[in-house]
Amino acid sequence: MSKNNAPIIIDLDDDVPGPSPAEAAPVADPVQAPTGQAMQTVATLASRPRSPLLAWFWRLLLAVVLFFAGVALWDFVAGLVARNVVLGWIAVTLLALFAVTCLALILREAAALVRLRRMDRFQTRASAVRDGQDLSEAKAFASELNWFYRDRDDLSWGRARLTETMENCFDPETVLSAVEDQLLAPLDAAAVREVEAAARQVATVTALVPLALADVIAALTANLRMIRRIAEVYGGRAGTLGSWRLTRAVITHLVATGAVAVGDDLLGSIGGGTLLSKISRRFGEGLVNGALTARVGIAAMEVCRPVAFSKVHRPSVTGVIRRALTGLFDKEKT
Repeated sequence: MSKNNAPIIIDLDDDVPGPSPAEAAPVADPVQAPTGQAMQTVATLASRPRSPLLAWFWRLLLAVVLFFAGVALWDFVAGLVARNVVLGWIAVTLLALFAVTCLALILREAAALVRLRRMDRFQTRASAVRDGQDLSEAKAFASELNWFYRDRDDLSWGRARLTETMENCFDPETVLSAVEDQLLAPLDAAAVREVEAAARQVATVTALVPLALADVIAALTANLRMIRRIAEVYGGRAGTLGSWRLTRAVITHLVATGAVAVGDDLLGSIGGGTLLSKISRRFGEGLVNGALTARVGIAAMEVCRPVAFSKVHRPSVTGVIRRALTGLFDKEKT
């Protein structure tokens, strides 16, 4: 049997040409929408539940370190006094000054926590006044809040106007509305400016600094400073521990309500509906982180304000984000 080694030729129909590789459509790279990873990380860190066992571990570790450090320091000072009286008394004086400074810091933190609790009591009492519809109780609450801000020179005109307005108020809602209009409106404006400044800072750092974890550190620092300043605007004067306590409360509330996520519909009001498709991913992350910072700021205002926002006086999150971020990055003009 013979084998046919001739090549096999298949005729193609010339009337139906195949597609040219040069004419093929380019493969589009998958585009992932910005998610605000920096603020998501900050929210995860701040809202992480605390373990009682881990808390006691750190407390006991701090107690052990302070105990042995104190004993070693005492032995050192006692030996120094026995060896040289002058040097020993200098060391004792320095330790006494250091102890007084530490005590002053502890008292300041305690006073800050007391003021924060007082703001919480103001909110609770305002809610009770709004629900109880007691005119005398509403006027008493307004007078107490007016006295609380007696040392604020920037509220002198508003305090005087509130005193005059209360004489013509005949229901609790009118009294609370006068408190918001005359006394709290300047504070709300100052707090909103702090929110806008923090949102711009976080958005700028995220967009322009490509270093790893730089956006997370910037977002955490800016949000802590923003919450602390908002508390100071409303009279809370949060210390270090108070600021972290407020931050945990605000972030936990946002995570529980799902307000940490910002979608394209919210960002569309900032720079047009197609903004995320026209700018780089880094700039998109900056916008998302800035928008999330604005939402954290509005939540901090709700936590620190002595009277809960009414529907008329509640600031618009979209409006705050738009004022804070519009113009920060150039966008295509339509």
